[in-house]
Amino acid sequence: MTTRALILTLLIFGSPLASAQGRLFSECIADWQRQGRSAGLSASTVDKVIPSLRHLPDIIRYDRAQPEFTQTLAQYLDKRVTPARIDRGQALLEQYSDFLAELTKQHGVPGRYLIAFWGLETNFGRHLGKMPTLSSLATLACDPRRSAYFTDELFTALSLMERESFTPAQMRGSWAGAMGHTQFMPSAYQQYSIDGDDDGRIDLWHSKRDALASGANFLKHLGWHAEQLWGREVRLPDDFPYAESGLSNRQPVSYWRSLGVTKTNRSPLPDIERRASILVPAGHTGPAFLVYPNFDVIMKWNRSESYAIAVGLLADQIAGLGPLSRPPSLAERPLSLPALKQIQSRLNSLGFDAGEPDGVMGPNTRAALSAFQTSSGLIADGYPDPATRKALADRFKSISAGLQTSPDPSHFQQ
Repeated sequence: MTTRALILTLLIFGSPLASAQGRLFSECIADWQRQGRSAGLSASTVDKVIPSLRHLPDIIRYDRAQPEFTQTLAQYLDKRVTPARIDRGQALLEQYSDFLAELTKQHGVPGRYLIAFWGLETNFGRHLGKMPTLSSLATLACDPRRSAYFTDELFTALSLMERESFTPAQMRGSWAGAMGHTQFMPSAYQQYSIDGDDDGRIDLWHSKRDALASGANFLKHLGWHAEQLWGREVRLPDDFPYAESGLSNRQPVSYWRSLGVTKTNRSPLPDIERRASILVPAGHTGPAFLVYPNFDVIMKWNRSESYAIAVGLLADQIAGLGPLSRPPSLAERPLSLPALKQIQSRLNSLGFDAGEPDGVMGPNTRAALSAFQTSSGLIADGYPDPATRKALADRFKSISAGLQTSPDPSHFQQ
């Protein structure tokens, strides 16, 4: 291992060797100063603000343990779609009813969704975040995992600081650099924030109306479909072809209706051509959802199916709908990151392409699991339940022992 690679490794895994971290971070500072001059940032920002940025080791730890990817759906919903949050959301929906109605008229986004985003992001402003935004972004920009993205966000934040006359101390938020009541990343703040209270400035930390209006404007530009739902919980027939579930398979609602998918009360789905996908995020024993294009819009805000489902369910229940008819089980424990990496590696070894083993249950991993389940005579829901994990381990051991050859996964995907 080279010296530089060793330094990167120590930085990522939180070594106490501060001198190694300092040398690497000081290189980033020098690079940012050069970029800042070329980008036209003020001398004060380049010579004072950028050198004052600090590496925050906890930020790397938070980045590697995001709840959207480390909790089961049941755990995630249990902490976010709560009775207290629903009650508070309903009160705020009433309090801001006139203002929200005007936002819906202007941007096409119903107020219940704006309130739900607000609730998910900061619990209605109760947890705006205390991390220093610029140093948080700098820490992630100097980390190799997503350096390009966070470098862009860092420079956008510095430009935003100059535009709105913020001080670095005023800019505080989440560990990832998201800011204000609706937790906008700097690029979203710069491009989509608007003045909702007509005071001549935009302040997503202190103006709730600015935050709600900006959320509506952001969703509109992300492609929100006015007068459409995010999705709904549905009931699947016993013979449902689970291999067809997943966001990548979009079919007309009429198609799912023809397969016997119904509303939870067993009434038929509408016979319409709007395209939708079936999701079974907790496997075939958990809830099933029919999700529409607005679900994809929610995921542009946060690339997590659990997050998007939570926003939709919270919005529905704030509007008066009931809880899930088939909630996921809280008894199930999440798989660890090493365990998921092992599953991905084994799938790849057996010829089922799960992508780079990263410990995240993304669409590639679900598709690979579904193909493996089909090949093993299991329900192909793309979920790593105990039966699937055992079958995968057994197949891998057999292959490793040379008792059989790797199957051709294309045979099982005809």
